[in-house]
Amino acid sequence: MQVLDFLKESYQLPEKYKRLTNEEMVKEVKRIKDQMGDRLFIPGHHYQKDEVIQFADVTGDSLQLAQLAQANTKAEYIVFCGVHFMAETADMLTNHHQKVILPDMRAGCSMADMANIDQTENCWASLQQTFGNTIVPLTYVNSTAAIKAFVGKNSGATVTSSNATKMVEWAFNQKERILFLPDQHLGRNTAFDLGVPLDAMAIWNPISNQLEYGGDFTQIRVILWKGHCSVHENFTLTNVKNSRETDAERKILVHPECSWEVVQAADYAGSTKYIIDKITNSLPQSKWAIGTEMNLVKRLIKDNPDKDITSLNPFMCPCLTMNRIDLPHLLWALESVEKGEFTNQIIVDYETTRAAKSALAQMLSHA
Repeated sequence: MQVLDFLKESYQLPEKYKRLTNEEMVKEVKRIKDQMGDRLFIPGHHYQKDEVIQFADVTGDSLQLAQLAQANTKAEYIVFCGVHFMAETADMLTNHHQKVILPDMRAGCSMADMANIDQTENCWASLQQTFGNTIVPLTYVNSTAAIKAFVGKNSGATVTSSNATKMVEWAFNQKERILFLPDQHLGRNTAFDLGVPLDAMAIWNPISNQLEYGGDFTQIRVILWKGHCSVHENFTLTNVKNSRETDAERKILVHPECSWEVVQAADYAGSTKYIIDKITNSLPQSKWAIGTEMNLVKRLIKDNPDKDITSLNPFMCPCLTMNRIDLPHLLWALESVEKGEFTNQIIVDYETTRAAKSALAQMLSHA
């Protein structure tokens, strides 16, 4: 069998699930959940579709789900409704007997794909020649297990948008400079908020394999990997301007994966949890334009009928990779678990896990 044929056979949704009605699938998912009880745990990221999130045992952002996965020692099977790097993190943090399943292996992250291990090692070798032993590597959890392991091996840490400030502060207490992977925007916004000027930040271009900086290299304090979130980068200053001109009373609330210019122009910026809490605790009749993933924005609109909420970009689409997990794929994963087949199991090897857990532990200790 050719590799491509194997991948198609392993990851392609069986035809029978395409013929089921929504009612049939909902009924079957409920049956399996009831039957398996505590043996089954379904974490769901906030960006998931409603048809999936309705069955989540817990919902949260990356940090919350990492903590909840680590804390759950009862479940034998963790069907993770998120994307690949999240399921990898769950596999690394949970016990050996627990099996982590991703309903659709195509549910990846374009940002995580912007930094592979070969590029990162080449970057590190070049930076060590230029700056010596003066750099701490930090990686956003939106990165592969291999990148997390690299960071762990080099005495660094993972970060989330919820604790990026704490982790950047920690890193600067360790060494003079940081390398921030793979999201340049979160790195720039966080460092700027901590007082690092933009002219002390450089860009590492993994395609050209070189540092992009026009000044004196000795002034560099932050090296930002040239990566981004394909969703959050689509919120622009034009969107902010249009919102201000349309309704000056509408507050603008964005995620720090947005560009520095957008974050500076917004009224508030913060993690997914921050955004949810900000809206939940806001006054009735308050007006908001939110710059984050569309499934979450729609859910906030539905859950807060007493507030006037819109997307900052009215033409924004949901995260395409996160949306690959739907009700048919969830049911397929659950029926496979029930049969003991473990389709789409996520397994991170021991050495990668050992190194990556060092970086994850450093993050979780500051949560």
